[in-house]
Amino acid sequence: MDPLLIAGLLVVLFAVFTVLRAVRIVPQSRARNVERLGRYQTTLKPGLNFVIPYIDRVYPMIDLREQVVSFRPQPVITEDNLVVEIDTVLYFQVTDPRAAAYEIADYIQAVEQLTVTTLRNVVGSLDLEMTLTSRDTINSQLRGVLDEATGKWGIRVNRVEIKAIDPPKTIKEAMEKQMRAERDKRAAILTAEGQRQSQILTAEGDKQSAILRAEGERSAAILKAQGQSQAIDEVFQAVHRNDPDPKLLAYQYLQVLPELAKGQGNTFWVIPSEVTSALQGVSKAFTESLPRSSATRETPAIDEAAKEATERETAQAEQAAAEAVAEAAESDIGPRQIGPGAPAMPDPLETRNRDRAER
Repeated sequence: MDPLLIAGLLVVLFAVFTVLRAVRIVPQSRARNVERLGRYQTTLKPGLNFVIPYIDRVYPMIDLREQVVSFRPQPVITEDNLVVEIDTVLYFQVTDPRAAAYEIADYIQAVEQLTVTTLRNVVGSLDLEMTLTSRDTINSQLRGVLDEATGKWGIRVNRVEIKAIDPPKTIKEAMEKQMRAERDKRAAILTAEGQRQSQILTAEGDKQSAILRAEGERSAAILKAQGQSQAIDEVFQAVHRNDPDPKLLAYQYLQVLPELAKGQGNTFWVIPSEVTSALQGVSKAFTESLPRSSATRETPAIDEAAKEATERETAQAEQAAAEAVAEAAESDIGPRQIGPGAPAMPDPLETRNRDRAER
């Protein structure tokens, strides 16, 4: 093979390789630092870039996008001497590729160690209760310290989040017991409040019911008393308007006697002494002739048929009175207890005949 041809091929290959090393393409949101003869020269921007081959040294690309780094859990001692493990997540972004490459050897490791030390300083001033309930405060303090420290490294810390806080197992069991006791306490308080409110409402209902019932009974008693008062007044007025005589009262005595004898256990009962005189008055009332009214005086004499009817009614009334007196005598009733040696009740028929003879 011709040596000149081989040499030409080598020259062509070297030229192509040189051109390739002189052209560098950088993707978007990336950056590459360039050193010329060991000294920082420039930073390649996204797009097509040219460098001097064999003189300029191009370093690996640096990602300019926001990055998320999750650090492993770190043991931290709280103010009340309890060891808790805290897992953190860091959100940061490289703003200066030159500073990120030349100001710190490994900015990821540097950020992790700075986060751990800052976290221990912040949590060391808090007890366990405050540590569990003050995540926002811890996050803001961590972010402030990290952003200030990483500014010269060309890094901007956007957010720091505490992903998990794990207290010891014994503390977890104690916290669970405490929370269970708190829930039981709240449940008991709510139950007691409900029962108290129920009893109060029930008592209020009973009170209102008793008040309404008493008012109803009072109104009914008042209305009943008013009705009885009006009835008594009407009877009293009617009695006074009609001007009753002793004969009417005697007849009322006779009507009441059978009712007194109807009781099942009435083997002994007492009749007032006025009943005897009342019976005599009734007998006399039936035997006496009624006074004539103004209309009777003005009319001629009653015809014979009317007289006979009047005499029959009088005889029936006399017989009814006699039977009532006999029935009372048979039931062991009298002005006193009827018995041997007791005075006999006057016979209404004899009284009637005696009255006729006297007239």
